[in-house]
Amino acid sequence: MADFTIDETVDITDVVCPMTFVKAKVAMEELEIGQVLSVHMNDGEPVQNVPRSFKEEGQQVLKLIDNEDGTYDLIVKKLEE
Repeated sequence: MADFTIDETVDITDVVCPMTFVKAKVAMEELEIGQVLSVHMNDGEPVQNVPRSFKEEGQQVLKLIDNEDGTYDLIVKKLEE
């Protein structure tokens, strides 16, 4: 059982960099501190850039789940505005 509850989900599989992080960041801005966002994204650039960008902004990356179908789910907890 996971030690977190997902409060919101955003799908960025149809978005191209650099808009991938922009769309994920907008979704994060809608959350309250302490809430958790799940970001559904494609393999490749987003998997490298989106987690790093959230860390740089002071958010907590909880988990990166490989769905084994070319997509990933990034679980991020909001720590800062």
